[in-house]
Amino acid sequence: MKIEIIAIGQLRKGPMFDALCEYEKRMTWPLKFIIHESKQRDERVKQREEHEKLLSSLSQSAYVIAMDEKGKSLPSSTFSNKIKDLQNQGQSHIQFVIGGADGLSNDIRKRADLLLSFGAQTWPHMLARVMLLEQIYRCQQILAGHPYHRE
Repeated sequence: MKIEIIAIGQLRKGPMFDALCEYEKRMTWPLKFIIHESKQRDERVKQREEHEKLLSSLSQSAYVIAMDEKGKSLPSSTFSNKIKDLQNQGQSHIQFVIGGADGLSNDIRKRADLLLSFGAQTWPHMLARVMLLEQIYRCQQILAGHPYHRE
């Protein structure tokens, strides 16, 4: 299972960066981060440029999961079952998309095969990156039969 996390903005050194690195080391599935940034000062131009970069990174053959506040909130076991179902259907490439501070464009939401949410609360987009990688790692462990996940 090839996993790509496409996101806006570099994560700077610090506790969130360290946590991300820790989960990245634990992954056995191939994992790649695709990070986009815009140097534009005008916020509207910056946001449009970031959305265009996100859209251009999406593969036609990948199953796209967009992290979005309007998405479904799934328990970890249900998320794992979804990934297992995708594997069983022959899907070998999943792309997760995390927007910037202003979220995702409607074009990205429409392209996504699944809109996924971390619940009703608002989370910083940099923290969402760590939370997502932990859930992908948890899924990997659940599907491997490892006792990491407890219910």
